[in-house]
Amino acid sequence: MAPPDLPHSHRVVRKGRGSGSNDQSRYIAARSEAVDDGWSSTGTGAGAGIETEDESWQIATQFFRDRTRSIITKNQSPDIGFSQSINPYKGCEHGCIYCFARPTHAYLDLSPGLDFETKIFYKTDVREHLLAELSHAKYQCSPLAIGTNTDPYQPAEKRRRIMREVLETLLECQHPVSIVTKSALVTRDIDLLAELAAQGLTYVHVSVTTLDNTLKTKLEPRTASPQARLRTITELRAAGIPTGAMLAPIIPFVNDREIEALVSACAEAGAQALGYILIRLPLEVQPLFEEWLANHYPLKAERVMAAIRDTRGGRAYRAEWHKRMVGEGQIAQLIQQRFNKAVTRAGLPQAEFAELRTDLFQRPSHPQDAQLKLF
Repeated sequence: MAPPDLPHSHRVVRKGRGSGSNDQSRYIAARSEAVDDGWSSTGTGAGAGIETEDESWQIATQFFRDRTRSIITKNQSPDIGFSQSINPYKGCEHGCIYCFARPTHAYLDLSPGLDFETKIFYKTDVREHLLAELSHAKYQCSPLAIGTNTDPYQPAEKRRRIMREVLETLLECQHPVSIVTKSALVTRDIDLLAELAAQGLTYVHVSVTTLDNTLKTKLEPRTASPQARLRTITELRAAGIPTGAMLAPIIPFVNDREIEALVSACAEAGAQALGYILIRLPLEVQPLFEEWLANHYPLKAERVMAAIRDTRGGRAYRAEWHKRMVGEGQIAQLIQQRFNKAVTRAGLPQAEFAELRTDLFQRPSHPQDAQLKLF
């Protein structure tokens, strides 16, 4: 049984979960609030002073079939280098407290907090939907980006194998695809990725946030360890797959001290291209992150938020194109300068991977057409 939502200053730190709260969707008009009735297990009021969860309050991950209508999502943002993407999952069990995709769970009338990491929706009939969309007469081939919203290799993928089905279908059609993940599970699909890479159809970025496993456990509780991610880079490169690393997010006074060490470690592991993203706190992510700071770093919480506001023109977040990923102001400039110098010292070029090929694309026959050919 899940615990009641507690007042903001008395949230529970749940082992293995990023969020300590589960405030309801912003689209639900009626609101409810927990009240101390004096029956807490501590005898000092509901939730007072609680730092870890009672075993009876643990929340199991639930999985739901997403009634898939289309699998390819179009993107029109001018500061993102792709025009279309695939998200095999809604929600992410990794539980990264900073995840900018958390607010999307509100569209499902669920909480961007614990619901986001414990109520996971997965795409259905993936191959059929993908073939139907790729075979459409008006479809124009351009690289599909996967992992730009939620991680395609989160724990559920080990059993669901949705991402593998996507890659198998794209390989059949010789369709370009790029991947971002913080999971070592991507190495399961090295056979498919190597075939795609041999034709100039793929590259992978591994997200590496910290080299400190203690910080990783607090910040990204159900992700691969830092060393596992570095090994993943090495294994992908050994298989001939173009592989880079994303330092994401950089958080002032939390992991920014590691910029140089992260760049060096990723370069030594074999990363061919490096990028970074400054922490983003849209909508519900801001209070969730502030709650996380209060729980884990109470003595420097105000300092961290002040630094973040300095990079966002005095606010916790601003979404202007071309600024939202790197911020502005002195702290943001210093982070960018440190990153650029570290990349130069590592001997890596200040360039992204070459564009993926689109000229090899083989438009599949429409599934209905293929079925008619049997008669």
